[in-house]
Amino acid sequence: MNHYIDIHLRPDPDFVPSMLMNALFSKLHRALVDNPTLAVAVSFPEYSLSPLGLGSHLRLHGQQQSLVSLQSTEWLTGMRDHVACKDVQAVPNNAQHVFVKRVQAKSNIERLVRRYAKRKGISESEARIHYQAMQPEKLRLPFITLNSQSSGQRFSLFIKQSKPQESPQAGEFNSYGLSQTATMPWF
Repeated sequence: MNHYIDIHLRPDPDFVPSMLMNALFSKLHRALVDNPTLAVAVSFPEYSLSPLGLGSHLRLHGQQQSLVSLQSTEWLTGMRDHVACKDVQAVPNNAQHVFVKRVQAKSNIERLVRRYAKRKGISESEARIHYQAMQPEKLRLPFITLNSQSSGQRFSLFIKQSKPQESPQAGEFNSYGLSQTATMPWF
């Protein structure tokens, strides 16, 4: 992850920044699903827990060739009027590192019951007993609303971005540009 691209949302009187970020991130997700060999990660330089939001700045991280390849896919078609996209640049030498992870709330008890029943090879009614006292969890984290490319379901992708740290951690990135184990440069 030695290069990056900064993408800024332009102010728009018709759309709030969160709606434009949802659309931008959806397009990125589609591009990463269509091009699974691209190792691209994301961070949100304006990430905030108070006020809650991701901001209007998306930073893509990767090796120079991966980012150049992504930009050649025309993944920004339809968004060009809404974004200002800078060229691929090298990460500064003094960059710190952050984790940017997906966090899933245990809020849909029925989904948990189905998964538990399947995993344990038991009936859903038996699995429901396991979860009968559980209260749905609510997250207070910024999120993006998008449609899954695999299931078509609309959902909220909650994002937790850590405080900067000195040492990088290696790992894999998913088709959302997120990782549970890897960091990306922060500057």
